[in-house]
Amino acid sequence: MASQTNRHIQTGQDGERKAAAFLQQLGYTILQLNYRYKRAEVDIIAQKNNVLVFIEVKTRATNRFGLPEEAVTPKKEELMLSAAEEYIYKTGWQHDIRFDIISITLSTPPVIHHIEDAFH
Repeated sequence: MASQTNRHIQTGQDGERKAAAFLQQLGYTILQLNYRYKRAEVDIIAQKNNVLVFIEVKTRATNRFGLPEEAVTPKKEELMLSAAEEYIYKTGWQHDIRFDIISITLSTPPVIHHIEDAFH
């Protein structure tokens, strides 16, 4: 069981690295990785122009059990919103914000799907 858990963690970390590189290629500045507030975590906080973007990364080895983005639950959205509120408060951010999902399937080559403004 431990090896399956380790594989799952490794898959997630691999996806987050790929997502960060993908965003940087698109001109985003990565501000924070794995930002935590209480029980919430935001995988990537990035900025592009005057928009602060909170990003959930979902990675799967295959799409056999559904698309990665389908795993973002309303509870996860709620937790991200609370973490975003805290980050905005701590940093004094006063411009636009957005919540995105980056869905990655680790096929060859990997398939990356960037869903902008995924929820509010």
